[in-house]
Amino acid sequence: MKENLTILLAPDSFKESMTAKEVCEAMERGIKKVNKNINCIHVPMADGGEGTMQSLVDATGGEIYSLNVVGPLGNEVKASYGILGDGETGMLEMASASGIHLVSIDKRNPLITTTYGTGQLIKACLDYGVKRLLIGLGGSSTNDGGAGVIQALGGKFMDSKGNELGFGGGELGKLATIDLTSFDPRLRNTIVEVACDVNNPLCGDNGASHIFGPQKGATDQMVEELDINLRHYASIIKEQLGKDVIDVSGAGAAGGLGAGLMAFLNASLKKGIEMVIEYTRLEEKVKCSDMIWTGEGSIDFQTQYGKTPLGVAIVAKKYNKPVIAFAGRVGENIEVLYDKGIDSIFSIIKELTTLDEALVNGKENLEKTAENVIRLMNLM
Repeated sequence: MKENLTILLAPDSFKESMTAKEVCEAMERGIKKVNKNINCIHVPMADGGEGTMQSLVDATGGEIYSLNVVGPLGNEVKASYGILGDGETGMLEMASASGIHLVSIDKRNPLITTTYGTGQLIKACLDYGVKRLLIGLGGSSTNDGGAGVIQALGGKFMDSKGNELGFGGGELGKLATIDLTSFDPRLRNTIVEVACDVNNPLCGDNGASHIFGPQKGATDQMVEELDINLRHYASIIKEQLGKDVIDVSGAGAAGGLGAGLMAFLNASLKKGIEMVIEYTRLEEKVKCSDMIWTGEGSIDFQTQYGKTPLGVAIVAKKYNKPVIAFAGRVGENIEVLYDKGIDSIFSIIKELTTLDEALVNGKENLEKTAENVIRLMNLM
């Protein structure tokens, strides 16, 4: 094995077991048990979904802040946003304030749930003084087209009688006028990028309401109403703002929040893993490494569809760097990943155990597996 080896550690989190940062630390502990001279570079990763804010904050040496915001049902919830290490970039996940996990199954109703709290997180980032906003979509309880976000930022939606609309996708059918006179002016000078890994349009059979509405509590009748309301919302946006978002790929993400962010915040939509690769500056770190280690809680054939290990491997292969992936669960048909840049995959599970035990023992198991991989490399 090469002396003074540099290994880049670029894993996702192992859900419910370790954050991506903790995965890096466990890997390094195992490596150093065998060879203290190996240089380890930590780059906690994510794919744009849950944990992306934490990973980007950890990777850049930033900070996470919490505040109370309006939850999906109008109740107060505690949510978080991050400021990356440059001090000028804010990061938030809409699920933190408006996620489906915040609404019990018996109360899920996208006619009334709102993204208002997500707008409050955006405002908190603006108050901090950010010049750029990164927003992760996914895990939404809402179907309001992002109207709640705009309301939180000073925009007003009025009916034909001049009354302000209330919260939720059920209100959008009444929309007659959009009033942006009090809309937060700081947004004009703020770059907004959205991590979005779905390509659903706003409306229609593949739109926000039909595809995602049922899992948010919508009945068939509600789905039809929500779809009609979003279509009306889009027509008013086109008529009064001159922006056509109804058929844009990704507009239907997070109950139409993708459309709202594009229309009102001039947001650009990106694949989550691409955003994380950019902001962690992964590529320049790959260049100066000899080997790349990645991983996440579960690896199988679905990993090829925008998941962290494959995203990391694609960058690594641009520079012909070997890639090893670690996972708690190694599923079916992983052979396709070997053709796409991952050279070897290791499960960290060392014995037959329950899922709960495996999650609790994740750090210990990963450390031991990393140690064994380095011992094997020492034989070469």
